[in-house]
Amino acid sequence: MNRHLISAADLTRDDALLVLDTAEELAQIAGRSIKKLPTLRGRTVVNLFFEDSTRTRISFEAAAKRLSADVINFSAKGSSVSKGESLKDTALTLEAMGADGVVIRHNASGAPHRLAGWVRGSVVNAGDGTHEHPTQALLDAFTMRKRLGDLEGRKVTIVGDVLHSRVARSNVLLLDTLGADVTVVAPPTLLPVAIDTWPCAVSYDLDAVIPKSDVIMMLRVQQERMNAAYFPTVREYSRRYGLDAERMAELPDHAIVMHPGPMNRGVEIAAEVADSVRSTIVEQVANGVSARMAVLYLLLGGSEPAIGQEVPQ
Repeated sequence: MNRHLISAADLTRDDALLVLDTAEELAQIAGRSIKKLPTLRGRTVVNLFFEDSTRTRISFEAAAKRLSADVINFSAKGSSVSKGESLKDTALTLEAMGADGVVIRHNASGAPHRLAGWVRGSVVNAGDGTHEHPTQALLDAFTMRKRLGDLEGRKVTIVGDVLHSRVARSNVLLLDTLGADVTVVAPPTLLPVAIDTWPCAVSYDLDAVIPKSDVIMMLRVQQERMNAAYFPTVREYSRRYGLDAERMAELPDHAIVMHPGPMNRGVEIAAEVADSVRSTIVEQVANGVSARMAVLYLLLGGSEPAIGQEVPQ
């Protein structure tokens, strides 16, 4: 693997399978009494979050701590950044502290790429602007593989606010690498201009795609990123692009429903769908820790995953 994980496109097929296989092995410790391995003892991981995300930050923190790394949580609110410190100055501070790995979430697309040029440690992109979120794509692929087996030839449908979604971009790139057939479904106003360069099919008709889908992934409508009227009303959007019980009934029997969270219940996904047996939403959260453990383990250089070893308490 590369020294950094900035984009899902950084991963070859072999890299992606290595991460997924490692995550599967590391997931075994979740059921043990002591959920720790000594693999990254003595390493320091900094969670550098310029944008709020409790779920992702806690997931990375849990992953690093289960590998026995020291974790420093840095929030931009109330820090020197709120007083005008630049990203580069923050990076130099981290460098002086000897950070081995930096997990960064930033509201500007490209920030992790810039950071990687300023620090000696490994940089992991935990979401940048509307660009990418590669570890979310890895945990989603891990969840699909656990439920459906090999992803080669599987039909994955990603529905909703693709324009503002870094999750959609990373999933399309990674799933294409793993051999899945991806279709994105959205109103034309919620598709990026360069969608024709993405390795996926495009549809505007959710009902036509549902019966052929092995996986249907609903995206949150990101109203906080919208500066214009992208659809007439929330009710109209939900009627045409929301997943309710009636639409879920049209899915093949083996198909699963996914959502990267947080959800707008009643908008892109109905409550009964989110809570159904087909839904993997809670599994995705648990699998996120295993997938991020695998990424940190591979980037920060454990020797072999010492699954049989526990950390002395």
